[in-house]
Amino acid sequence: MKFSKFFIPTTKEAPKDAVLQSHIYLIRAGFINQNGSGLYDLLPLGKMVYDNIYNVIKEEMDKSGAIQVNFSVVTPADFWKESGRFNVYGKELLRFKDRKENDFVISPTNEESAVNMVKNKITSYKQLPLNIYQINTKFRDEARPRFGLLRGREFVMKDGYSFHSSTEDLDKEFDNMYKTYTSIFTKLGLNFRAVEADSGAIGGSGSKEFMVLADSGEDDILVCESCKYAANIEAAKRKPKTCNNLPPQSSMMSKFHTPNLKTIDEIANLFKVDKFYTIKAIIKKAKFEDDSFKIVVFFIRGCDELQEVKALNATSALELMDASQEEIEEAGLVAGFCGPAKLPKDILFFIDNELKDQKEMIVGANEKDYHIIGFSVSSFKDERFKDLVAVNEGDCCPKCGAILKKTKGIEAGHIFKLGQKYSKPMNATFLDKNGKTVPFFMGCYGIGVTRLIAIAVQSSHDEKGIIWNEKIAPFKLQIIISNIKDENQINFANEIYEKCENLGIKTILDDRDERFGVKMNDYELIGFPYALIVGKNLANGEVEFIKRAGLIKEKISKDEALNKIKEILL
Repeated sequence: MKFSKFFIPTTKEAPKDAVLQSHIYLIRAGFINQNGSGLYDLLPLGKMVYDNIYNVIKEEMDKSGAIQVNFSVVTPADFWKESGRFNVYGKELLRFKDRKENDFVISPTNEESAVNMVKNKITSYKQLPLNIYQINTKFRDEARPRFGLLRGREFVMKDGYSFHSSTEDLDKEFDNMYKTYTSIFTKLGLNFRAVEADSGAIGGSGSKEFMVLADSGEDDILVCESCKYAANIEAAKRKPKTCNNLPPQSSMMSKFHTPNLKTIDEIANLFKVDKFYTIKAIIKKAKFEDDSFKIVVFFIRGCDELQEVKALNATSALELMDASQEEIEEAGLVAGFCGPAKLPKDILFFIDNELKDQKEMIVGANEKDYHIIGFSVSSFKDERFKDLVAVNEGDCCPKCGAILKKTKGIEAGHIFKLGQKYSKPMNATFLDKNGKTVPFFMGCYGIGVTRLIAIAVQSSHDEKGIIWNEKIAPFKLQIIISNIKDENQINFANEIYEKCENLGIKTILDDRDERFGVKMNDYELIGFPYALIVGKNLANGEVEFIKRAGLIKEKISKDEALNKIKEILL
């Protein structure tokens, strides 16, 4: 391809709303064009990167045994009503009516469509397992679309759905997809980690995120450098905390007058103990699917913080919000003096797992100006105990006990064990080997395809522009003619270009009638992996070979130019 005949509208100006380098560079370098809030066109270079990503994903998914399909982008709302998600998904779900007043949605995800495709067609365990996937357009009506392709409203995803006769078979396919995704992101040349994750609105019993590591990533990840454990901050676990300081000394459980001492710091100072031996209450208001509200209390160690996503999952509520002083009092609770014993009977409460069977703790007495010392966290039902605490850098790995470190990442893919979350309400069943009707056990597997374009840039760029890796670069080599009026430069550059093309090396020849500085600035901005500069030194038998990563320059003999290119790019 010749630059003069191609469509690469580069610009010096960054979009006013762009804050991330991926957004800035993809616009400036002519890969994408914004045509609305959270809506982007792929320009020719962007489409080439997209195709490279698409092909790797399709090749690995097909190799895994999954079968490609295409769901309609517009989905009847009846599917979503049947699954129970139509009214609870949130405003991100774009709902509309057709001319006959029928409800439809533009799909942000396709669990319902997948169930509908398989329902009444797969009827026996003998036809299972089945894994179907698509690479198709989605729409999520983000309240604040930003960061370009990283958080747009319209996007392309690879989403797959597997159907199984048992949880054991689902586990096998989950492992198969884990290996497949590992192969995909490795082939794409990305630096990634697979991390434990929260299932979010998709639901299910377990999930893993594939996070591309980037200093400017939007997600916090905790990683262990001694073993393979890694987790999103919302799902991270730790080895239970310990404390070398002595617990409060008490021969029996006693109530103490603690006037106006409402904070953990005040209580720990009064009793001269480590906050490890105190229990604090976080009082929230939960909103549930039936639009009802309920006060919920979470009990954790005084030295810990509540992890909001874990707390939300514990309640199975739609949303958690701060409770007002009036609401707390109406529930019969005393802020600052709330403890797990003698709570009002209708109060929903949960206790962090690490507090189970702990003794000699200091807790609120559920009475104004009083605390209890010597409290034992026992006699509570197992369902009261949940993983509630926020895990931080410096905590210990739950697998090997080494210190956890925090890093940044960007989600590129996510795999879920859905179980029967969708098949059961949608009455999608099969006959098992005993002739019993059973809802399918399902898995769900997603990759943000257009998102990966931005992720690749976000994780690999410098102050001058993009640095594409060879796996997904639209062109591997840019040949730059320094002086378009020099016939020798033109002839030599065209000769090398044609030989590269014949060898199957994706090459672009910059034959524009532009100043050399303009061409170099565009090369550095666009970021093809390598460049060959055909300039004034050609008269001395030399050309310059450049590696974009680090802008490493090397003068070589013009007679060795083709061999150098073949050595690196073939």
